[in-house]
Amino acid sequence: MAGTFELFVDADARFRFRLRAPDGAVLAVSKAFMDKPAAVAGITAVREYAGMGLISDLCPAGPAPEPAAPRPRPASTPVPAVDRRVHDNDLRIRARALRRPSHGAGAVGVS
Repeated sequence: MAGTFELFVDADARFRFRLRAPDGAVLAVSKAFMDKPAAVAGITAVREYAGMGLISDLCPAGPAPEPAAPRPRPASTPVPAVDRRVHDNDLRIRARALRRPSHGAGAVGVS
């Protein structure tokens, strides 16, 4: 399932967006934008570049640091609900697959 982009106004009255994982965890927060169209253009750029982005390893050579132990969540903190919405592109891809012929001249692998 895909993540969700959330567009919001920060404390300085600037537009930002955050990318949330399906489990509700915040994966990334954008820089501040002056207006909403610029923030939407930023989301478009992230969608375009992130899927095929290269990985640049900037970590120092040597032994890896010990992983931090996960902190327990306080009992009073509610667990975020999982967003079950499906992205429009995913629906289009699924619909195209359903329309594709399974046999005959248009089927994959049939000449």
